[in-house]
Amino acid sequence: MSDCSICNGTGLVRSLDAQGNWVSRACACQESERERRRIQAARIPTRYRECALDTFEIYHEADRSLNEALLTARRFVDEYPVGTAGKGLLFVGSMGVGKTHLAVGVLKRLVHERGVKGLFCDYRELLKSIQNSYNPEVRTTELELLQPIFNAEVLVLDDLGAQKPNEWVWDTVALILNSRYNDNRSTIITTNYADLPAAAGNLSDEQRAAREPSLGDRIGDRMLSRLAEMCIRVRMNGKDIRQTGIKRARFG
Repeated sequence: MSDCSICNGTGLVRSLDAQGNWVSRACACQESERERRRIQAARIPTRYRECALDTFEIYHEADRSLNEALLTARRFVDEYPVGTAGKGLLFVGSMGVGKTHLAVGVLKRLVHERGVKGLFCDYRELLKSIQNSYNPEVRTTELELLQPIFNAEVLVLDDLGAQKPNEWVWDTVALILNSRYNDNRSTIITTNYADLPAAAGNLSDEQRAAREPSLGDRIGDRMLSRLAEMCIRVRMNGKDIRQTGIKRARFG
């Protein structure tokens, strides 16, 4: 039971209606408790729990793409769900530019303002959990692990492409993305890889070694094409704040 001073922990408040009759209604503390539970159910890691759109800071002389990314994130929340029509966001950029901060900020704002039931999922940890489910001593099945991923109203899939690619990885990515695409569910994705196709087959070994891997290399061109349908691309350029120690100043 809550310690609310308005309802004295009952969850209900009584008041007179227009006809002078006493009626009961849910106390505001109940909605706060429901929101707390939705945030908890979203499984946002401790590292990112304080991330919010209002706390996203842009350092002096930062690339304008960071400001544009913040504006896109806020607009997405404002237009959800009618204006977004099942689309999500694909935050693309190098490490440390704030992609996960914005993704979590969008998720938390949607929980707060739209009552969304969302879920945060680390791409690499998900694949490890699925692989572990094949162990006969583990009682959790692959389907049990994936069902919340399929069903989340809004899914944050963090660090897409981080796992070394192989046929199994590609098939698993395809299963997740196609399921959410077919169900018209919004997916918010972050990746450190440029959203470009895989390397052409006629490149030499030297050319391949010199070329930076792309998202197409990591998840396959077919799923890269699917992402173009599923998500609004948000490019973020800048320095890795965690490594450089650049002093940041709040934007605005």
